Amino acid sequence: MATIGDNAGSRRLAILAGIVFVAITTIQFVAARFSLREHLTAADIVGLRFLGAAFVFLPVLWMTGTGKLRALGWRKAVPLAILTGLPYPLIINQGLAYAPASHAAALSPASILFFSFLFSRIVFKDKVSGARMVGIVAVIVGLLLFVFHAGAVAGDTLRGDLLFAGSGIMFAVYAVLVRLWSLEAVTTTIAVVLFSCLPLPLLHALAPSGLATASMAEIATQLVIQGFLAGAVAVVLYTYVVRQLGPQQASLFMPCIPVATAVAGMAVLGETLTPFQIIAIASITFGMVFPILRKR
Repeated sequence: MATIGDNAGSRRLAILAGIVFVAITTIQFVAARFSLREHLTAADIVGLRFLGAAFVFLPVLWMTGTGKLRALGWRKAVPLAILTGLPYPLIINQGLAYAPASHAAALSPASILFFSFLFSRIVFKDKVSGARMVGIVAVIVGLLLFVFHAGAVAGDTLRGDLLFAGSGIMFAVYAVLVRLWSLEAVTTTIAVVLFSCLPLPLLHALAPSGLATASMAEIATQLVIQGFLAGAVAVVLYTYVVRQLGPQQASLFMPCIPVATAVAGMAVLGETLTPFQIIAIASITFGMVFPILRKR
């Protein structure tokens, strides 16, 4: 396995992988918002996400065997799947039915950052530097600006923003459990994907669906974007970036997501940003970048 700072070539490749990760995440938000405004429902997109990811990971599981999955055990796999499996993208996609893609791209990572900080303080007693505290305050300011604007303009937008914040809480709990249990990323992801596929028939039997009215091209596009790219490739790419550059430098790519998604949302979906939203995105981005730029 390559280690941090092995050579310049590995670093350039890791940076390229990080850029592709940001692009995939941006496309994921924008594509989901587009189809939610057309034919597909949140349940449809979630189903396509995990089916696509399963098609990718099942051959990997076939080649590597189930030893690591058995070692993980269902007692750990089930709560992890509840936190970041089927319910997690379902909540985000439901939020996208109410709020713009730029809100999801800003609020979800920001909520993850804030609640990860909070839960780590509670569980692991992690120390907090001055730079980290400044970053957390900036994130909170950005979150409050989003919520204030959404509440003042439209109730549906506020509902979507609260769903995005809730997804951040879920992912933060997941991250704490991964650290607490010292879990391996790829094995954990495979377990989450497989467990999330089990309730898919029940979900589509009970939840509204637009698959019958959507074209095969739209369904296939979402299968590739949500499943193959976001559900599998993005996970592998970010894991590679972390291994090559370290977690702090890897996290520098996260603030690029709100900006890229806001631009893509304006270009593709015709979504506009108010001055409040622009300030909120800038505050959240600053809050994520500043602690990393200031060495702790």
